Amino acid sequence: MGHVVFVRRDGSKQEVEGIEGQSIMQLARANLVPGIIGECGGELSCATCHVFVDEQWTANLQPRSTDENDMLEVAAEEPTDCSRLSCQVLYKAVLDGVVITVPQSQ
Repeated sequence: MGHVVFVRRDGSKQEVEGIEGQSIMQLARANLVPGIIGECGGELSCATCHVFVDEQWTANLQPRSTDENDMLEVAAEEPTDCSRLSCQVLYKAVLDGVVITVPQSQ
């Protein structure tokens, strides 16, 4: 198993175990990473799991769907090219060590 590094709002880092097939949101919530709410439980309907994936890792992700793009438009913090809804990013071995930044607001 690998790991995911979350950069918290205060700049501190929290490393959690990556479990193949779980979403980044599920990993964050299971490990009490502050700032990733996921009100809808991963149903792609709330944008409260918005994160920024470190640019060096974005090529390893599936492209954003139209629905994900639409939800990012209503996220509390302005989306960037590195924005993702963490419920839509599944952990896999190629993401071992991925760096995920939690936005200042959700």
